[in-house]
Amino acid sequence: MAFDGIVLRAVRAELSSHLLGARIEKIYQPLPRDLVLQLRSHGRTYRLLLSANPTYPRVLLIDRYQGQNPAMPPMFCMVLRKHLEGGILRSIEQPTNERMLRIRIESTDELGERVQRLLVIELMGRHSNLILLDPKSKTIFDSIVHITHAISRHREVLPGRSYIAPPTQDKADPFALDEGMYQRLRSSHSDIPLSNFLSRQILGISQLLARELSARIGEATMLEEWKYISATIHSWRQDQFAPTVKLDAETAAPLAFSILPLQHLKGADRAFASISQCLEWFYAEKVRHDMIQQKAGDLLRILKTELERNHNKIEKLKEELQIAEQADVYRLYGELITASLYQFKRGDAYADVTNFYEDDMPLLRIELDPLLEPIENAQAYFKKYNKAKQSVPHIKEQLALAANEVRYLEEVTLQIEQAALQELDEIRDELEQGGYVKGKSRTKKFPQSRNKQKNGRTPPAVSLERYLTPEGIELVVGKNNKQNDYISTKLAKKTDTWLHVKDIPGSHVIIRGKEFSADTLRMAAQVAAFFSKGRDSSRVPVDYTLIKHTWKPNGAKPGMILYENQQTLFVRPSLEGVQKLERS
Repeated sequence: MAFDGIVLRAVRAELSSHLLGARIEKIYQPLPRDLVLQLRSHGRTYRLLLSANPTYPRVLLIDRYQGQNPAMPPMFCMVLRKHLEGGILRSIEQPTNERMLRIRIESTDELGERVQRLLVIELMGRHSNLILLDPKSKTIFDSIVHITHAISRHREVLPGRSYIAPPTQDKADPFALDEGMYQRLRSSHSDIPLSNFLSRQILGISQLLARELSARIGEATMLEEWKYISATIHSWRQDQFAPTVKLDAETAAPLAFSILPLQHLKGADRAFASISQCLEWFYAEKVRHDMIQQKAGDLLRILKTELERNHNKIEKLKEELQIAEQADVYRLYGELITASLYQFKRGDAYADVTNFYEDDMPLLRIELDPLLEPIENAQAYFKKYNKAKQSVPHIKEQLALAANEVRYLEEVTLQIEQAALQELDEIRDELEQGGYVKGKSRTKKFPQSRNKQKNGRTPPAVSLERYLTPEGIELVVGKNNKQNDYISTKLAKKTDTWLHVKDIPGSHVIIRGKEFSADTLRMAAQVAAFFSKGRDSSRVPVDYTLIKHTWKPNGAKPGMILYENQQTLFVRPSLEGVQKLERS
């Protein structure tokens, strides 16, 4: 992701083709650093987003803005409305391929006279800003971010101050380069890789774009480098761009955008007709994936803590069980002490007694409590024996509960890692009801009422993933425990087929209908394997059986299903196989 000078050039070209001569109808400032201009040109309405967001600074045309406008417009918005509403956009300039745009607007002042105003957009990371000024006097009317002397001694950005442009970078303008200039520059920096040279010495070329150009050029002479770079710069000069977003190969999350396909990065490419469409889709998806990551991260941290607590509990219970299962030793000690009371007295720390239960009757040293009488030491060992014997069933029960808890938490962890935004909300609701996450749902852990919520209203409909196989058979996939419970206990018929990976966390999959081919069964098994913890394995066992052979135990956690009469199919998980299936 790099909103560099070349990307901004593509944006400027698009804005110039649509907005020159456009009238500014409305101005909004929905967020502290976001500005939206609504313009009208040739019978069409456009929305121009100008953002000085320190993380995602950008300029683009948008179809709509999702944010809410504040009840009281911020001061910067009111200043812009005063100076720019009703104005005509006359020019859009990008000085020497910098990450800056200067939008010149012709408007009317309080006296009704035509005046010129300049809106400067500086896209420079955390130093990004939007500034309105008088182009003649260079006086600043206002800025979306005020920069005081305390912040910068060299460049104040405040109302009434003179505008000082950001310092220029000591780099070559790519659109002023010729072969001689390029060879001189490259010769003086021949000790560094081509990608570093391009990003450090050529203005407006980011590291991302430089790595792409370098990968495309490969090993080449200086002349061959120049020929390729010169041809590329010529296409940019002609405003020939191919806006593209690179998608992650596994998650399909947006990795980066550029004005040409990024062949040096792994993953699929998504092409767009315009740079604004590319940027709008990228940032919307980026925000959505970031939100998913944030929500997922919060839930995963909670589950990690719970898992660690349960793993520690299991280790402690195993130690207690090991001790408890030695109960017969305490009984033996008690009997041997009772049979040899005459051999020791109060104050002894140990007793050496004959173990007549073994054939060779060896001597056995038994630790004693010096404060107790011999018979009291025997009674103490009998008491330990009885306590240990009685605790074994309880410890085993607690071990089983802790193991089930671990399986449940691992299942939910996998679901979170594979979840979309809506599915995360469903998982959070489930964890709130289970008491793992604090929230509005303060109910008892996993209430048994399945049909209605506490307030008596019907729960919202469950959103499911459905696929159609080539022979037209529908597959239904549960992506979280709420969905798993629904498809396995409510949606599926008794004659439908139920699938789940064997002994590891994963999704429930239902094959709808009685009649289907072996190919459909294998496809369903591949879907179950892909949406499981074994998706990176080469061979995954998947159990399948009819729904009538499955049941949910009373009081079981969400998503817990028992089954019998199953058969097992071994498959290899495949993203391509899932993507080939038609969504229904």
